[in-house]
Amino acid sequence: MAVTGLIMIAFLLMHMYGNLKMFYTADNFHAFDYYAEWLKGKTPDGGILYPIMPAGTFIWVFRFVLLLSVVLHIWSAASLSAKTLAQRGSKYENSKKKVQTYSARTMRWGGVIIAAFLIFHLLQFTIVPGSLGAGGEIEHPHEMVLASFSMWWMVLIYAICMVLIVMHVRHGFWSAFATLGANLSARSRQVLNVLAVIVAAVLFVGFMVMPVAVLIGVIA
Repeated sequence: MAVTGLIMIAFLLMHMYGNLKMFYTADNFHAFDYYAEWLKGKTPDGGILYPIMPAGTFIWVFRFVLLLSVVLHIWSAASLSAKTLAQRGSKYENSKKKVQTYSARTMRWGGVIIAAFLIFHLLQFTIVPGSLGAGGEIEHPHEMVLASFSMWWMVLIYAICMVLIVMHVRHGFWSAFATLGANLSARSRQVLNVLAVIVAAVLFVGFMVMPVAVLIGVIA
């Protein structure tokens, strides 16, 4: 669960960086469109990892690894929950909540909501490009982004979902490194907490600054 969680956090950071290329509006968003096509191996240079891999192969390997990580992450969560319930029985002898963050207490529901948002996001921009209000021409990725985030309700949906995602990431980042042995002292625990908050904040700002910029006309 820790390893797959960190893989997905790394993906989010990379995805966020790619989204920020929308701010390079020179040559009609060439940087963003080139980046989107480069990942799919559709650029003249053969795309990412060409010629190590045939053009267009990397994106499918990447999607498989990401999908496998999501499936294993969900499976790990379900397995851990089942073991917890089996060991504690129908209920605890003495129920007393420990001090926890809201993120920690809502990890399960947060994970379900994030999975639903991921399906929505893939349908909108990848599986059926131009669907669910995204609009725009399929051959121009930036047009889908502009059409989608020019609608206030779409930006609101993304903002709500991003709040849930970064809450999940904030606790997951700390928990993953603690599981892998980094939580060795009060000092290391404090460092992990600070890093977790920083990563969550960077993801929220990094993902939301572009949609907001499109909505208010800074990017057009």
